[in-house]
Amino acid sequence: MTLAAHDQPFTLAGRTYQSRLLVGTGKYKDLEETRQAIEASGTEIVTVAVRRTNIGQNPGEPNLLDVISPERYTILPNTAGCYTAEEAVRTCRLARELLDGHNLVKLEVLADQKTLFPNVVETLAAAETLVKEGFDVMVYTSDDPIVARRLAEIGCIAVMPLAGLIGSGLGICNPYNLRIILEESPVPVLVDAGVGTASDATIAMELGCAAVLLNSAIAHAQHPVLMAQAMKHAVEAGRLAYLAGRMPKKLYASASSPLEGLVR
Repeated sequence: MTLAAHDQPFTLAGRTYQSRLLVGTGKYKDLEETRQAIEASGTEIVTVAVRRTNIGQNPGEPNLLDVISPERYTILPNTAGCYTAEEAVRTCRLARELLDGHNLVKLEVLADQKTLFPNVVETLAAAETLVKEGFDVMVYTSDDPIVARRLAEIGCIAVMPLAGLIGSGLGICNPYNLRIILEESPVPVLVDAGVGTASDATIAMELGCAAVLLNSAIAHAQHPVLMAQAMKHAVEAGRLAYLAGRMPKKLYASASSPLEGLVR
């Protein structure tokens, strides 16, 4: 049986996607490596830091959209580098203007440069404003189930709790909080930040996450294009394992073959 035969569609803002891997565009050595890695990942949604990447706001400079076509990929502008709700809202408005009325955005409001941990108070304020203005908000947040619940109540279309600090590669540091968020959330839950290698992405999907968003794990790998391929398969494998349902864990051994009818 194929994955599609067992699965429910992954839908965001009324659009259905086949891939459950979302990939960032920062930290690659050049635009050509970016293009190759994005293509190898099989992703359909590409996130772009509007304050750090040229998508048309700087005429005459290399434009990311020349190698990552909006006709092929859903461009997900994000507010990386914003430390206040005001900055984040302004950045989303700019992205909507640059992308011809595009409403899908990834909101992140950071607390400080050392941890890049989300500033929850400013995130909630920005989310309320953006939802009122008609944006489809996917939101980077802490792994606090109460905060995730509130963001969904505000109207965010997806909550994206961190697995570990951005760029840390630590993997899923608190799977227990993540499980609570998954149990309670009425909107898709995506792991965002902290994924370091393919097994981290697989674990996130096995827990029941709708998708995984990552950047550094591919861009900082020794061979980014190979890692992009690994992440593609890791997300697919994790989703299949989640749908299949793992065997229960046991303290003692259990024979693989029947014990009845043994030759004496």
